Amino acid sequence: MYILRNCDLVATTFGNCTINLIEHNKRAGAVPSGSGEDTSLLANIASSSCSSEHLLPAPSQMPPSRGRRRFQPGQRRLQHDSSKINSRWWMQRVRYYVPITGWLPKYQASNLLTDMKAGFMVACLLIPQALSYSSLTRLPPAYGLYTALVPTLVYGMLGTSRHLSMGPEALISVLVGTLIKGQLKHLYAAYSPNSPPAGTVEQFSTAVASVVALLSGLFTFSLGMFRLGFLDSMISESSLRGFISGTAIVILIGQSRIMLGIAAAPSSVHSTPWNDLKFMLSHLNQTHAMTAVVSLGALLFLRMLRIVKSRFKRAVWLQQIPDTLVVIVLTTVISWSAKLGDKYGIVIFGEVSGDLPQFSFPHLPKYADTKDLVSSAITITMIGVVESVIVAREYASRNHYAISSNRELVALGVSNALGSMFSAYPAFGSLSRSKLNDRAQSKSQLSGIITALLVLASLLGLLPYLYHLPRGVLSAIISDAVLSLLTATPGAIAFLFRVQAWSDLFLLLFICFCSVAASVETGILLAVVISLIMVIKRSNMPRIKLLGRSRENENDFYPIDGTPPLSRGLLRRLSFSSSTSDSQEEEDDDEDNANQNTFSQAEHVDGVLIVRIEEPLYFSNAGQLHARLNRMEMYGDMRTHPSEAPRMNPTRAVIFDLIGMLDIDGSALEILLGIVHEYKRREVRVVFVRVCEAVRVRFEQAQMTRAGGEYDFSDISSALQHLDQ
Repeated sequence: MYILRNCDLVATTFGNCTINLIEHNKRAGAVPSGSGEDTSLLANIASSSCSSEHLLPAPSQMPPSRGRRRFQPGQRRLQHDSSKINSRWWMQRVRYYVPITGWLPKYQASNLLTDMKAGFMVACLLIPQALSYSSLTRLPPAYGLYTALVPTLVYGMLGTSRHLSMGPEALISVLVGTLIKGQLKHLYAAYSPNSPPAGTVEQFSTAVASVVALLSGLFTFSLGMFRLGFLDSMISESSLRGFISGTAIVILIGQSRIMLGIAAAPSSVHSTPWNDLKFMLSHLNQTHAMTAVVSLGALLFLRMLRIVKSRFKRAVWLQQIPDTLVVIVLTTVISWSAKLGDKYGIVIFGEVSGDLPQFSFPHLPKYADTKDLVSSAITITMIGVVESVIVAREYASRNHYAISSNRELVALGVSNALGSMFSAYPAFGSLSRSKLNDRAQSKSQLSGIITALLVLASLLGLLPYLYHLPRGVLSAIISDAVLSLLTATPGAIAFLFRVQAWSDLFLLLFICFCSVAASVETGILLAVVISLIMVIKRSNMPRIKLLGRSRENENDFYPIDGTPPLSRGLLRRLSFSSSTSDSQEEEDDDEDNANQNTFSQAEHVDGVLIVRIEEPLYFSNAGQLHARLNRMEMYGDMRTHPSEAPRMNPTRAVIFDLIGMLDIDGSALEILLGIVHEYKRREVRVVFVRVCEAVRVRFEQAQMTRAGGEYDFSDISSALQHLDQ
């Protein structure tokens, strides 16, 4: 009965599909004249199928050929509403690429107060940072708020992270400032020997910042659209730590001069961080005492409050104190009441326009170097993407939700592209603000939108109240943030020293030194180039092992270079043996443990080179295969220095164990064929063992047998027996 019911179901489905097909052809005029018999036959088959009596109509029920037959309206048909499917498809894509359309309709009102509190706490940190970081970019303070407004608002709508806080960031700000400083050289050179007209420098600087924000946004957006989110791991941790440390020291040098009240060097546009340090040390006698007292006092207060917070982590009320906001309010009130600007000559914030940013598409300013702008935009993109994606992943993992690196890149790119049209410079995620957002238990991206709205409110009404704020306090806020970046450096150096990772340690210190001695651009350029060279070098070396026969068992073969052998269970799995039982795997593991101490007793098979390839071969790693094989033939051990004399007997055969080579591309196959041809010319036999099906197909297509290679062997022992015949 079960089989009959299933047959009835199949017959009914077949009948319904056939009916719909015929009706569709009729309406489309696809049924030609004279085909009525065929049409009636199909219709009768369908209707008979729907009756569940038999799959084909009985001969007596064959209809006469009378042209088209009209179906009864009661027959079932499959409905296919393409418009509904298309709308559903579009809605899914919109919710995917515009996350706010997905989480906002499902937003729980009970989370609103928590998100409002988190948004307020982040805004209390973001607004002072935005005002402070603008000095690193050589832009007016309002542009820091512009950068904190539009990108933060856009990311709240497009971002997938609930905790990542967008806005100006110290490293990105100093990169933008370095770029503007370099471009100002061209502007001053164009007006030499005179100075540029009033207002020209500010217009030029803001135009450069907007253009680099647009380029950075486009680059980041392209990385996301082409699904290149994995590139955030291309810079090594040591290179990145060295660059961050060097940049932090550069920022401290510049901000220390401001906190001490020392005037800038006359040629500050053309100076390097090392020259700035020498200038500051040589002019310590020009320190402005009251400026130093106020600035260093603010920095000491921030550091002490940070230490107290770390000591009393369970005090929730203490953790929620906005330290930077408290410092700004206290110093502004003290400066206003004591008239520090008028009586003691302290440089104060002054009057700053709080107008809203105007929409304007970025344009390349005259005298700017396009090549420098593009290269700087790429550098800013790499640093911003690495830092933002790492922070987003960390807090997503902590709070048990998933993010997409590619969608994050799209959100970051759109945020910067739109921000550039409202006078913003590049903005990316901040570790300190994201940590605060997580500590405030943010529930959704709404906290970021609330932060942007508070930035907007401060832009409209806050700036006039900061008239008496000492500028040295802003430098103290920057220095406090930069010192936090340096706290991880001693631990990283100690770890590398403990594990004896000398190359990574040298890389960290070298990039840090170059960033301070030369420039920030030099540091990041070295970090990127050296990291890429390391990736290329390690991927360019094929993972191969020279095997020797065990003295304990002639059917066992171990690496001669002193590394332990692969476990037998792993070899069975890599050999695609699906019939291995659990008991067999346990026996294999026991045998591997017993043989673990005998692998160093492996010895060469006289005249035979046994090479195990442990990874797929492709165009990059196959290039060095020939050279490494030659070295194995000469010395029999990759640890032997090439300056020594050859010690191996002439090779009569080569056995390639392809246990780990699960694939091979065309370029690598061509290289391998060339190696086999070379061995054949030298009358050296070549045998491949444990060849997987995918590689076997490639060998057959390339006619490997004609080239001189044999590959029909299941293990090394059988290949040796074949060679001895």
